[in-house]
Amino acid sequence: MKTWEHYEHTADIGVRGYGSTLEEAFEAVALGLFDVMVDVRKVEPKECREVEVEEEDLEALLYSFLEELLVLHDMEGLVFGDIKVEIGKTENGYKLKAKACGEALSEKHEPKEEVKAITYHDMKIEKLPDGRWMAQFVPDL
Repeated sequence: MKTWEHYEHTADIGVRGYGSTLEEAFEAVALGLFDVMVDVRKVEPKECREVEVEEEDLEALLYSFLEELLVLHDMEGLVFGDIKVEIGKTENGYKLKAKACGEALSEKHEPKEEVKAITYHDMKIEKLPDGRWMAQFVPDL
């Protein structure tokens, strides 16, 4: 089961996602990112976008994935509340395919913070002792 939380960080807010799989942790941290901007529970899956990224390591994969979602938000005004991720190993690292569903940002989503950029700050991806996966980072607000 995927969940996310926001955690206190010096000047900003951290986003941490958990899942029983690596994919679920990526889905959860992406939803946590959008929950910094809006109330994701109010986002309906009216439009979907596909995202594909390929990177050498998991941190770069997470960064590129979240950056692609943020670009879709900035360029098309979309917010996402339903995200499905597939991650596979490649010869040179990892490949991620995602389907993100949401709708155009409006007042019904109760806009909160504007995320300016994805960062590597405090980024961590690890398998926890209880077997779950955790992915975290601090966005630039």
